[in-house]
Amino acid sequence: MGNIRTSFVKRISKELIETNAGKFTTDFEENKKLVAEYSTVSTKHLRNKIAGYITRLVRQQANQV
Repeated sequence: MGNIRTSFVKRISKELIETNAGKFTTDFEENKKLVAEYSTVSTKHLRNKIAGYITRLVRQQANQV
């Protein structure tokens, strides 16, 4: 079983990737800092959810190439 993410987390993550193309990496810790810098997320829990989903999307894109 996998994690189920809300549409809010998915939408924000995809928007951040599009607006800041090439800045996000496969490193979760680095992505946490970037999410805090580029978005107005109010809670640590939500920031971590978004950073985790971004990390997953970046890894998927790297595997497709």
